[in-house]
Amino acid sequence: MVILSEAMHLRGCSLRTKVTVMTAVDAPGSKQQRSIRLVLAGVLLAMLLAMLDNAIVGTAMPTIVRDLGGLDQMSWVVTAYTLTSAISTPVWGKLGDLYSRKGVFLASIALFIGGSLLAGAAWSMPTLIGFRALQGLGAGGITVGAFALIGAMLPPRERGRYQGMIAVTMAVGTIGGPLLGGVIADHLSWRWAFYINIPLGLLSLAWCWWALALPAATRQKVRIDYAGILTMAITIASMVLLATWGGSTYAWVSPQIIGLAAVAAVSLAAFIAIERRTVEPVLPLTLFRSRNLTLATASALVTGVVMFGAVLYLPLFQQTVQGQSASSSGLLLLPMMLPLLVVAQIVGKVMSGTGKYKIFFILGAICLTLGAALLSTVDAGTGRLPVGIYMGLLGMGLGFSMQLSTTVAQNSVELKDMGAASSATTLFRTLGGSLGVAVFGSIFTQATQGHSPADRDSYLSAFAQGIAQVFLATTVICAVGFAISWFIKEVPLGGRAPSEDTPAKTTAPAAN
Repeated sequence: MVILSEAMHLRGCSLRTKVTVMTAVDAPGSKQQRSIRLVLAGVLLAMLLAMLDNAIVGTAMPTIVRDLGGLDQMSWVVTAYTLTSAISTPVWGKLGDLYSRKGVFLASIALFIGGSLLAGAAWSMPTLIGFRALQGLGAGGITVGAFALIGAMLPPRERGRYQGMIAVTMAVGTIGGPLLGGVIADHLSWRWAFYINIPLGLLSLAWCWWALALPAATRQKVRIDYAGILTMAITIASMVLLATWGGSTYAWVSPQIIGLAAVAAVSLAAFIAIERRTVEPVLPLTLFRSRNLTLATASALVTGVVMFGAVLYLPLFQQTVQGQSASSSGLLLLPMMLPLLVVAQIVGKVMSGTGKYKIFFILGAICLTLGAALLSTVDAGTGRLPVGIYMGLLGMGLGFSMQLSTTVAQNSVELKDMGAASSATTLFRTLGGSLGVAVFGSIFTQATQGHSPADRDSYLSAFAQGIAQVFLATTVICAVGFAISWFIKEVPLGGRAPSEDTPAKTTAPAAN
């Protein structure tokens, strides 16, 4: 299996850690185990950058608008980033499978750094939107590349040990982004919301270049699926724009929305037809012959809806209805993120020790459904303690299920398709978040329409009702996720978890 060998002792004055292919894993706590964590830290640092970015920029947005103008274009600063990130995810994953996962991952970090530099130097709202799109291209590669590298370095049974590191990364990104964005907005120029990515990105780039040494792919006659990439991009863009504009910018029955729906349907049909015939499809449809991979991507979509919706609407409720401080908006999510961290750690250890995971999908879906259902009952008089408990249930549900989707998907494919499997779950999680937030926005807007903040009691009541309706819709989606969880088949995870005393012997094909 894939592990790390060190070029010198950890206590030395310098360190060069490389990934190699070997046949044994040391017991927990060994030098090689610590080395794996060192390499993963560099990979997850890049992943953290991509997660932090939107939260930091969102907090700094009022300052950006005051400087550059373009209030009517403000939403595109976020939409451009998420749209290009979603579109590029399967492309990056496939390129990693075809060429070199390390090289493709480093290229995505470099592109993200370049986009950050240009965004920080933007002189108008249109240029900022364009540079944010460039950033999003890099972010798509960082996210899928991180999961693909983890899948290449560690067999599924071993990944549970390191699931806590991934959960911590997610928690820091979710909580730290708004806090860091607030500090930048209050004490620095808004341009540092982008410039801060440069030193951290360079550190991650150097770290991963130095630490990772994965054998390059050796495929013959590589062909790029340009037609598949184009039709996939049109499909995703049409779907996201339809969900974003429908019911808000344009009526659902307007020519614009109907036209977008038609474009999405035609391009999707063309994409499926192309992928069935091409030699190296960007998103191989044959992957979805695996029941577990298909269900894992569906589960990823559900968790994306819950995660994005909760991160956006729960702080809004806490600030507007419950009167909590906006300056500490990241801390408002602690009741959700702390249970997520604890549960993810427990799930990782149990999964490594037993190889069992289906029960966690079921428990996660139960907690998500129950938490969303309870949040759908909130009103203007709901106290902080009940809301905190309901958020805790959501956090537990995410801790149970979020990382399992990627692990099960990767366990369902050969190593050569690791990037494609990782990109499938990442894409569906991103799409779930983007489409969910867009639909939730329409629901929330309709609930609060006609209520003015001047009439405080009426406004707060309508505001709380809008939040409740958002989580009522979330409950329905989570209930579907609960039904899906029962159909997941418990296929043994690859690799053997070593005991405390004896290293396990296992083999795996070389990663690329």
